[in-house]
This record gives sequence, C-alpha cells and structure tokens, in this order.
Amino acid sequence: MSFPHPALHASHSGIWIATAEGTRAVSRGEAIGIASETPVILLNAALTGQRLGYADLSGLDLLELYAFLFPARFAVPTPKGLARAIDLPVPIQEDAVAAFLRDAAATLLAVPDGDWPEREGAWTAAQSLTRLRWPWAPLIAPRLAKPRVNERWLFSKLPEWEEQPPRPAPRTVPMEPPEAEARLATLTGDGAEERPGQRAYAAAASAAFAPRIVREAPNMVLAEAGTGIGKTLGYLAPASLWAERAGGPVWISTFTKALQRQLSVETQRLFPDAVIRRERVVTRKGRENYLCLLNLEDALQGGFAGRAAILAQLVARWAAYSADGDMVGGDLPGWLPTLFRRNGPAALTDRRGECVYAGCPHYRKCFIEHAARASAQADIVIANHALVMVNAARGRELATRPTRYVFDEGHHLFDAADSMFATALTGAETIELRRWVLGPEAGSRGRRRGLAARLSDVASYDDGGNRAIADAVTAAQGLASEGWLGRVAEGQPFGPVETLLAAVRGLTFARAEQPGDAGYGLETELAEPSPELIEAAAPAAHALDALLRPLVALGRRLEAVLTEAPDWLDGPARARVEGAIASLAWRAETVAAWLSLLARVGGPADPDFVDWLAVDRVEGREYDIGLHRHWLDPTRPFAEIVLKPAHGALVTSATLTGGGNWSVAEARTGAPHLARGPAHFAAASPFDYPDRSEVLIVTDVKRGDIPALANAYARLIMAARGGTLGLFTAIRRLRGVHGRIADRLAREGLALHAQHVDPIDTGTLVDIFRDDPAASLLGTDALRDGVDVPGESLRLVVMEGVPWPKPTVLHAARKLAGGGSAYDDRIVRARLAQAFGRLIRRADDRGAFVLLSAAMPSRLLDAFPPGVAIRRVTLDEAVACVTARLSSDAPIGHGAHEPA
Repeated sequence: MSFPHPALHASHSGIWIATAEGTRAVSRGEAIGIASETPVILLNAALTGQRLGYADLSGLDLLELYAFLFPARFAVPTPKGLARAIDLPVPIQEDAVAAFLRDAAATLLAVPDGDWPEREGAWTAAQSLTRLRWPWAPLIAPRLAKPRVNERWLFSKLPEWEEQPPRPAPRTVPMEPPEAEARLATLTGDGAEERPGQRAYAAAASAAFAPRIVREAPNMVLAEAGTGIGKTLGYLAPASLWAERAGGPVWISTFTKALQRQLSVETQRLFPDAVIRRERVVTRKGRENYLCLLNLEDALQGGFAGRAAILAQLVARWAAYSADGDMVGGDLPGWLPTLFRRNGPAALTDRRGECVYAGCPHYRKCFIEHAARASAQADIVIANHALVMVNAARGRELATRPTRYVFDEGHHLFDAADSMFATALTGAETIELRRWVLGPEAGSRGRRRGLAARLSDVASYDDGGNRAIADAVTAAQGLASEGWLGRVAEGQPFGPVETLLAAVRGLTFARAEQPGDAGYGLETELAEPSPELIEAAAPAAHALDALLRPLVALGRRLEAVLTEAPDWLDGPARARVEGAIASLAWRAETVAAWLSLLARVGGPADPDFVDWLAVDRVEGREYDIGLHRHWLDPTRPFAEIVLKPAHGALVTSATLTGGGNWSVAEARTGAPHLARGPAHFAAASPFDYPDRSEVLIVTDVKRGDIPALANAYARLIMAARGGTLGLFTAIRRLRGVHGRIADRLAREGLALHAQHVDPIDTGTLVDIFRDDPAASLLGTDALRDGVDVPGESLRLVVMEGVPWPKPTVLHAARKLAGGGSAYDDRIVRARLAQAFGRLIRRADDRGAFVLLSAAMPSRLLDAFPPGVAIRRVTLDEAVACVTARLSSDAPIGHGAHEPA
C-alpha cells in the first residue's frame, strides 16, 4: 500500500524525512514546518516532539495505530521493537528509520486484510474515532468491513464474576523442611543444576508455614539470599505445598511491579496449564491500578474531549482483550498513556474512592471485583507491600484475611510502612476530600459524584442518613477549594483550612529559606510554632471536627441498615453498603489523624512521631503546602496491624541486612515488636563476583561540577560501548548530564535514554534499555532498586557519588534515634549493595561498577561482595580499565582490593 504521507524521524543523531521519492536529512526548523503543514508518520510523537523542541507535535503516530490493531499486545516502542512485533527487517542505521516508518505504516494498515484475532470491536471503535478526528481514522476505517451482526464489544463482551461460597479457614498442617526440598525438586525438574543454597533456602523458608504456637507471635523467618540463589522457587516450594495441604492462600508481596511480573512467569512451573493457573494464581494491586468501567463509560459518552477522548477509545479496545484490566504494569502497554501526556489516564481509574460498588451498572464485570473474588479462592496471591498494609489497616476482606505471607524485596518494608502509616494535612489532600464529599463544583469536569449522589438512596432509610450527608456537605465547604494555592501565596486565604495553610507557608519560609535556595521543597520542624499558626490551628480543627462527626454518623447509620436488613437489602445492595462503610471509615480515619496532628500545634511533642511543616516545590513552583506526621519507627504499626494477626511471615531479600547485621534486618522489618524472635537464614550468592566484576572509585571528578560529571559519564559510556546504567541522587544533575552528552553519544551510535527527561514511563524505559545492548539509561532511585537486566544490555553501572540520605527533618530524627552516623552508614551500604546488585544478574554476566566520588569512605566498602577488586583511580585510568575489561575476553577481576 502506498500513500502520500511523509515519515519523520528525529533522534540525537539527526532528523530525517522519508517520502516516496526517498529519504533526506532536514533541519529542525524544516522538520517542524513540514509536520505543521501535513500529517507525518511518527513513532512516539511526544518523544519526537521533545527531540525537536516542539511540544505540540502531532501526526500519524504508529504506536497509536499499533494499540488500536493489537490491544493488550506489548511491543518495545522503538524502531527495532516495532519491526520485531510486525515482522519487518530491523533498520540498522538511523538514516534508514524514516523509510522504515513508512513501511511499518503500510504493514499495519494491511492487518485487517488477513487473519486478525482482534477484529471484533474494531469497526465500532473506528466509527467513534472517526468522529473524534483521530488522524489514523481516514486510513484504517475504510479497510474495516462492517460486521454482518452487531458486535459484542466491551461491556457486553466482558465476563461476569460469580459468587462463591465462603472459603473455610486453612487447616492446621505440619511443614517439614525435607518436604519443601522435595517440592522444590519437582518444580526445578529432572536434570536441573544442583543448587545447595536454594535447597537450604527452601528448607529454612518452610518454618514460616509451620503452625503458630503463641497468639500474636507469628513464625517469622528473615532470609537473606544473594542474587542467583533462586529464592523465588525457593519460597514457592513451601508456599505451594502449604496452600495445597491447608487449603488456604499464601500472599506473596513485592515492592516493584517488575518482580510481580517475574513471579507470574515463575508460577508456570506450579501450574503449567494456563486455565488452572488463572484460577490458582492471582495478581492483586490497589484499586487505583485498575480500569474503572464506569469512568470509562463516562469518557466514551462525552466526559472526555480532544486527545483524552481518543485515549478512552483505545483503552476501551484494550479492555475488551485485557486479562485483568490492570492499567499499571499489566497488559496495557506502559507507553500508551504517555502518548497523551496528562490527558485522561488517571481519570480512568478509581483514585478518589468514589466507587459505588453494587450501585454501578458494571459491578458484576468490574476488574477489581474479579481480582478480589479470584484471590479469595486462589492458592497464591501476588500482591504488593502497600496493598497488604492497606487491606490489613482498613479491615477489608476480613473473612479472607491471609495467615501466611512472603515479603520479597523485604528491604523495602520499612519505606512501604513509612508511606502507608503517615499523615499529611495538606492543601492537595483537603481539596481531594472536599471533592469526594461535594462532587462536581462550578467549572469542574468529569464523573465526580459527591456523597449525596452516591449514597442518598441507601441513606434515606431514615432521616438520620440524609441529615448526616447534608451536614457533611456543609462542613466540607470549610476545606481548601479551587485556586487555594494562589490565594494562600497572595495572603488572601478563604476559610479556616486555607488560613492554616497560609500560616504553615509563612513559618516554613521564615525558617527554611536559605540563600541560594535551588527552588525545591522547603521544610521545618513543627516546634515553637508562630502565634499565627497557633491561632489558625483551632478554627481549622473545629472545621475538621464538624466534618468528622457526620461522616462517623453516616457510617453508623449504614451499619444499622445492615443490622436491620430491610427487604430491599439483597446481595448486591449489601455489598454496596459495605463498600460505602469501608470508604467512610477510611475518610473518617484520615480526618481523625489530621485532628491529632493539629493537637500537636502549640502542644507537647509525641516521641513516637516526627512532625514538620513543608512547602512542596518543583523548580520554584509551589504545588502543595501542609503539615506532616510520620512514625519514628513505622514498623511498629506494621507489626501490630499486619504481622501479629498472621501465623507466619517470610521476609526475604538479597540485601536484607543492608551490609550490616541481623539486628539491622530485624529493626527494618518489625521483628522487635513481636513476642517471639525471628529465625535467620543467609546464603551467599553463587556468582563469582571477584572474577566477573570490579569496583572503580574515580577520584578526580569534582563534586558539583556538572560539565566534569557529564564528561565522565560520556567517556565511560563510550568506553563500554553502551550497556550502561547511570544512577543519580538528584534529578537536576541527571538532566544536566543528559543535556550535555546525549548528542555526543548519538554521534558514536550510542542511544541514551533518561528517566525524568524522556516522556516515557520508567517500566518502558527499562524495556527499551534491555532490548538494545548499545543503549544506556540514566535514572534515580527507582532504577537503583527495580531493574533486572541480565546479559550484555547492562555491563557498566556508574553512580554520580556516594548516595548519602537527604538531610530532611524526618531523617534527622531517625538518625538521632538510630545511632548517629552509623545510621547513615547503614543506609549508604544498603543503597550501594542494591546498586551493585544491578550489575551481575546471572552467572555469565560481567561488568564494572564505577563510583564518581573521591570522598567514598573506606569503612563503607564492605557493601560490596567479598573479594571484589576495589581500586581508587583517576578518570583516565577508569576509562582505560573499562575499555580493556569490556572489550576483550579477559576476566573482569584480578585487581587490587582496598581493605574495608
């Protein structure tokens, strides 16, 4: 198929336009001129527009066409990835990509002519997209034949869940270590490599599944297993055996979505049959991850406009073929929402707690309800730390509460608990609560429903319910409202809560503003508050109390409805009321926590908490203001709410002790707050780190010198010929380095991608990096902890400096309580160990770890595996070493090791 549209490709190497007559290089100005005058074929318009410096670039984006034709199919969003996905030759040179894009467009537009599994629903969607003026619609719609019968599409196609009888409590069964080892042998299969460490790990992990002896004293096992031990199968063996015998679920909790996906793959060994596996293994996430069908229906019926409406149609195409409706880390390509910038994706999920449960017309098809019910009958539930804590803290699903947990990536439990059990009384939080209570206000758009719209029918059982709703609506008027940031900054707050925020802002600026401030967030301790803050706290507390009372009253009124069980209270209505009670309880708990925090203003400090004031800013732009409260030790509520009710918990990680000892691991996982101490297990990695890796500490790159830092990164990446993961502790420095070296590396044929720079989600950036051995990736903490890239694609890790913790108010308090500088050292050791752990992911991996810091203390070098060569070198020496080590077949190691 031929068509007149040119193709545009822009990279750091150059800009090219391809037409039927051929390909030619063009200037940035000419490319923008062509793109603004005629539709051009692109691959990722947002990224191309960024490369051109033309944010409003639009055209015929091949990724959008791919998402329409192949919903729920992933493709790496690069020329190479797309070529493989549609079976075309991969363009080798950058100047061949533009012509490839035209060929790819022709291939994709020809898909309807062949055997196409995703045909159903395409014609209907194309008609809607035509009305929305989707650029591809005039080209693809004529190629779609109108179905002879009406299509089953989305809402009629999605399956309904069915009620299941309550699952009986798990049986009390013994769990002996040899039985776990035998199950492991079955999972690994005949002829598998003998791995003594994995067998010992499975045997030790079995103790977490033994019957509990003392109430609120779970069988807790802390297991540090080095990379390559095979801990996933090591704990799946006893977990699956216990679930099979006891008839109960094991919840396996992770911190990263990447590990969730990996676990889903590993469970194929447990249940090779896909149908059985879907029944026995379920992945659970927070409801904000799943597509809300009611929100989608509203978007499809005019709730969205412009580009957001096009996204809604493409998401609807995906929803009809999705396995589970997971929009974040599921089978929705992570790059799809980023093509539409901020228009729409968040509004398609339930991020505000507005679910009406059984009151929703799509309740029986709801992806969230499907997952919840499936997990109640499953053997293995793959969840995340946040969801486990939320379910336990808010009392949801008590009848199916798990008794056995596996916390993988256990070194993140402290941080997950810190986030979960924190309190933030901020402008953004209060305006969100206002919207939840009031619903749509003047000028607002979208499917917001207030308390009255959601609950007036079930609350009208008597006058008490509707009176409580009316009182809550009245009280919510005192919360922050639209435009609050501007009014507070101008000294003209409206209402008691905005007045409080204005006082917080004034005191924070008075105490935290420093000469040469970079425009980022400010904070100060909530100590010795100003008279203005003390004076503002009482009216704000009164306003919040006036809201709390009707919320509590409404919850009690709905509980009475359940008790009285009127005739209209059938199964779906009961589920709706129960859901409303849970949502009200969550909001009431939040307001109660705010009141507790306000009581601190002008009063005595609580030694269990750290309180502070903050003005959140990005590059000088304020986006939130408020008071914050965190537990000094967040594992206390974690132990109380999650661990104590459980019968057993395995907490595991490759860096559980963080380069320290077991007392560190215990303190970070809540073990000291249990009546019974945990069992310990440790197994070193089987990898030959001294032979396969080395550590180079560069001593002549001056800290804070961005040009020198950029030069160091560029030279090291070129020495390794790509395959580099660059880690930063500050986004500003990351962006500064990227801006200086991207073009330089492109001239060497080395692609550079960057978190916080490229308009692509982090998961997709890692996929792109993994797919191209010549590419490099720059990022921050999320890449230090969550990247699993074995093989040639990652052979060099470069850190910009020692990853000292940021000196916040919260950190200062924990440092004081945790041993001073030794507390900082533990954090740095853990971060270095995690970063080094990205380098060697399998036995044949090889590479170098480079730290650009002359100030690296020798006492922290024990963060690296024993025997690994550690040398302090100049940048020239480091470049020569990386060149020699990674461009030859010589072993990586054999360097001098600095004493730790």
